[in-house]
Amino acid sequence: MKTLFSRLSSIVLMLFVSLSLNAQEFQGQATYHTKTTMDMGDFGGGQMSDQQKKQIAERMKSMLEKTYVLNFNRSESTYKEEEKLDAPGSGSSPWRGMMSSFTGGPQYKNVKDNVILQEQEFFGKQFLVKDSLPTLEWKLGSETKKIGQYTCFKATTTKPVDEMDFMSMRRRGRKDNDEKKEGEETTDTTKTEFDNPLDELEVPKFVIVTAWYTPQIPVSTGPGEYHGLPGLILEIQADRTVILCTKIVMNPQEKEEINKPDTGEVVTREAYNTIMKEKIEEMRQMYGGGRGGRGPRH
Repeated sequence: MKTLFSRLSSIVLMLFVSLSLNAQEFQGQATYHTKTTMDMGDFGGGQMSDQQKKQIAERMKSMLEKTYVLNFNRSESTYKEEEKLDAPGSGSSPWRGMMSSFTGGPQYKNVKDNVILQEQEFFGKQFLVKDSLPTLEWKLGSETKKIGQYTCFKATTTKPVDEMDFMSMRRRGRKDNDEKKEGEETTDTTKTEFDNPLDELEVPKFVIVTAWYTPQIPVSTGPGEYHGLPGLILEIQADRTVILCTKIVMNPQEKEEINKPDTGEVVTREAYNTIMKEKIEEMRQMYGGGRGGRGPRH
């Protein structure tokens, strides 16, 4: 009871300190660095040499380590990847555009209207994925830590995972495959890069999310789809991904407009996932129809 009272007192104190922010229409900008740990074994890495694994890891680094900027006011926010040039020699492939579609485009949230919009370009076509904000039932904890100059409190929740979340994908039944008994047949290696990659991958139904938020910035938002806490979320740990705030600027001199996007065909997340899966199957058929295919059919 004493610990809970102390925690509540700290939050109340921070909220009073933040009254100057509440008394005006303010805007803030937070920079986040995201990093996802990926096991090459989930993507057939057990059949690769160490050199091949290293090369692929380098190519995937731009997908697994990103920097985003969150511009926010009391109820709205935009979350965009920081623009940067591709590394020389990165090249392109039929799956390169596919992977960028898995990771998502610029995002808009409105916690007051309970809406989330995500711009998405998919093989030259523009979509606007529109849904209600996910319901996150946070469990507030008493543990605290400092992130920069801000005192943050811990909160946890269990979140359903999107079926096309590339960052959470892993090889289906990998343990059984890797622990192959003596005398068993070896894994078939005749698959080509154009086989359907979803056939051997799976996504967990739920993941545990740990968030660190600061009541010193009294807005109920955070990076990506995360929201619903009594303060700005500065850190997220979810499955293999860590999102950490590295810089905050309150009331910047040059404020960025927080505009609601309106370009592209409006679809739900479920409909957009269906479109992606259909395109994957279309490409698989185009490039050989499965095993043994070596290139596009003429």
